[in-house]
Amino acid sequence: MNLSHKIGKLVQPLTYRRAWRRAQRFIFPLPVEPLLASLDQERLRQIQQRYARSSADYAKYADVDRWLRINRKRVQDLKLNRSLPKHVLDLGCGGGFFLFILKRLGHPVLGLDVDQFPLFTELLDLFDVQRVVWRIKALEPLPDLDQKFDWITAFSINFNLHYPAERLWGPAEWDFFLHDLQRHLAPGGKIFFGLNPTFGGHYHTSELRKFFIDRGANVEREQIFFDKGLRF
Repeated sequence: MNLSHKIGKLVQPLTYRRAWRRAQRFIFPLPVEPLLASLDQERLRQIQQRYARSSADYAKYADVDRWLRINRKRVQDLKLNRSLPKHVLDLGCGGGFFLFILKRLGHPVLGLDVDQFPLFTELLDLFDVQRVVWRIKALEPLPDLDQKFDWITAFSINFNLHYPAERLWGPAEWDFFLHDLQRHLAPGGKIFFGLNPTFGGHYHTSELRKFFIDRGANVEREQIFFDKGLRF
């Protein structure tokens, strides 16, 4: 990397924003050790022993310490570690690490995901996090969840990928989805998506980026943040 490229990176707004988020994590720490200590250690040990020799990719989530640290950053970056209690719905909640941290901080939480991996069910039970079993599909509404949420989040999502055609959701699918999320959102509520890289290695197309911005999102690479609600 040449000097001019390094200097160019330094002056990018994205570089400053990410540096500021790292600084705020330091200023407002969220220790993982008390979170781990609050768990039933014998149940945790049994879970980890069951998956210690598993070759399944999802077995990596038995490393609870690692995934709590990853999700701690998510909580800190959304400033939910210094917020009054908020009702949070996490789409594709997996093993419930993000929601477990929020619950320990006093936030009422609910997860939504498929019931596909036994480890995730065991972790959700360990964390005492409630999950609604549901598969998100294009142009199909979410179930009635009987409550409104101040935050709707989704991290490392893949429900926006069409298999086996290897096609992303376009504006039509996302528009339907956002309209549906609106009915689950409390007044003043926020929505945050963390996208996975697409089939071509990108997070979204230029068309989709414009769509998100037109709907009121701040778009920062994989992060799509509707911090002031949705705009239709």
